[in-house]
Amino acid sequence: MADETIRAVVTIATAIVGLAVLAVLVGSRSQTANVLQSAGGAFSQSLVAAEGPVLGFSSSYGGFGHPFSESVPIF
Repeated sequence: MADETIRAVVTIATAIVGLAVLAVLVGSRSQTANVLQSAGGAFSQSLVAAEGPVLGFSSSYGGFGHPFSESVPIF
């Protein structure tokens, strides 16, 4: 009996959170495209910083390297 009650409460709470997320994503004042673009840019900058030492590039994103370029060969 208690398991069924807990399951019902969790199901209702999940539905409410899902509806809220959907409303934020498709709302007329939402900035979903900007948020996704920003997250993608941050991810690609992290990849450049992580791959730099392995691929022979230094990166300004990693705190070192040429300040005017995304990546510069270090050889």
